[in-house]
Amino acid sequence: MRKRILVPTDGSEQAERAGEQAISMAESEGAEIIVLYVIDTEYLRALPQDELINQIKAGLKVDGEKAVADFQKTLEDKQCEGHCSNIQFRTMIKEGKPAEVILKTIEKEGIDQVVMGKSGKHGIERLVLGRTTERVVRRAKVSVEVVA
Repeated sequence: MRKRILVPTDGSEQAERAGEQAISMAESEGAEIIVLYVIDTEYLRALPQDELINQIKAGLKVDGEKAVADFQKTLEDKQCEGHCSNIQFRTMIKEGKPAEVILKTIEKEGIDQVVMGKSGKHGIERLVLGRTTERVVRRAKVSVEVVA
């Protein structure tokens, strides 16, 4: 019986499908779903001004909060249709390298199962999240289900 399912999201269709799969698992097992959005701040190190970095981080955090709220609402509306009363949702927004943040969250939160999309939204993001998924699959000490 799984107690905690982690669903990393970037707002992509594949992440949404991963969320739907997580709901199916959680419903039958009464698990908690933790939705995680990681703000990838690594590329910001190249910027010269701290003030600019802080402004961009603040904007990314607002975007992340909206993405997580929209993601959870979509899952509840589409998959649950108001019938997921035995599923507890929790959301997290963290900063850092996505794979590292996901792996640390698995350990810190006592995650039993990860369900994540195969790749991200589009263009370079598809490559980046694909790489993130690969790293999580290789290094996680729990079961990782990858949804296409």
